[in-house]
Amino acid sequence: MAKSTVAFVCEECGYETAKWMGKCPACGNWNTLVEAQKVPKEAKEAAAAPQKSAAEPELLRDVKADKARRTRTGMAELDRVLGGGLVKGGTVLLGGDPGIGKSTLLLQVCDELSKDAPVLYATGEESAAQIRLRAQRLGVEGRHLYVLAENDLDGIIEKAKELNCAALVVDSVQTVYSGALSTAAGSVSQIRQATAALTRLAKETGIAVIIVGHVTKEGAIAGPKLLEHLVDTVLYFEGDRADSFRILRAVKNRYGSTNEIGVFAMGERGMAEIADPSALFLPDREKSVPGCAPMCVIEGSRPVMVELQALVTKTVFGMPRRMAAGLDYNRLALLIAVLEKKLGLAFGDQDAYVNIVGGLKVDDRAADLAVACALHSSLRNVPLPAGCAVLGEIGLTGEVRAISAAEKRAAECARMGFSRVILPMANRKGLSLPIELVGVRSVEEAFAALF
Repeated sequence: MAKSTVAFVCEECGYETAKWMGKCPACGNWNTLVEAQKVPKEAKEAAAAPQKSAAEPELLRDVKADKARRTRTGMAELDRVLGGGLVKGGTVLLGGDPGIGKSTLLLQVCDELSKDAPVLYATGEESAAQIRLRAQRLGVEGRHLYVLAENDLDGIIEKAKELNCAALVVDSVQTVYSGALSTAAGSVSQIRQATAALTRLAKETGIAVIIVGHVTKEGAIAGPKLLEHLVDTVLYFEGDRADSFRILRAVKNRYGSTNEIGVFAMGERGMAEIADPSALFLPDREKSVPGCAPMCVIEGSRPVMVELQALVTKTVFGMPRRMAAGLDYNRLALLIAVLEKKLGLAFGDQDAYVNIVGGLKVDDRAADLAVACALHSSLRNVPLPAGCAVLGEIGLTGEVRAISAAEKRAAECARMGFSRVILPMANRKGLSLPIELVGVRSVEEAFAALF
């Protein structure tokens, strides 16, 4: 019998070395090398030996393209993020900070799925009695919902096959271990083995598998990036535990669009859906306030109205501060430089703070013009006109560039009661909506139209 040895594997990039090091030579991260079992040379040679495959190549035009069969989860917001519902034989990885509501949401989903078919909820973090207490608080009946308090991977897979369940939830993958490996649960090799085995189970039996993953302090799912490559869909929960609102975002989806979001509110009865996020993120004000600029961003296929707030105040330090919440910090610094160079605005002795109301994180260049207008409004202490929204990307020369989905954004502004929209001239041509559309070519023209 071959003697197994020990190796050290980087949790971030998967780099393998024979001895422990403080810094990974491949990715440069510190304290990411963890002990893992090394596969014996004989086992590697046996695995590499040529074997006859049962699969045969087919012509692409002869392959039958069956449409993915989906199951509704009972939550329209979750179905939107998944691309229409859970796919039979698909694997979903759900990540998020501790206490943000992952287990609560999945228990509610299991309640809906178990009305028509058996569902297995395997937990390695709680006992069955604790799950029952939470179910009573949430009003979950669980007609065909089975709970399994188990850490052994083989035992979970065996019970899922015995029940012939339609869906399997594993909470969480960091607590599951395989007896084939000698390393502790939560190590890189154990997480990789568990995810690969559960994915194989989904493909062979058609069971929809949902895997819960812990996140690191940087916000990524613990374990190497290979973990995300093994599954079909990756969802992240965003939001502050002190706030009741939660945002579920898809960062990978083989069966639907990415960057789609679902909005929920955490309450006493669990997660409640927010059908109209624009009404949530856009405060209801009777009059305009300096430093506030309404705008419309695109999240997946959904237009969402948000309010961008800026505060510009004289600095008391030698170096002015720049802070962005919900926006890219480097993008804020770039826009301030454009305003200083092209419009002569003085930010050299001013602190600048920018925030997206509601905790939404925006990575949309169409927000550039709103950031510039909010900064100018706060600096001059002059509010934007009431009922006016701004859209547009700003280039380094101060021009306002065209944006995507301009008609959809402007229509959402009109639906939310805005009577005037400032947008790029390139997008203004051909648009016909029952509101005033003002096309601008530069930041100077935008400021002239607003202030």
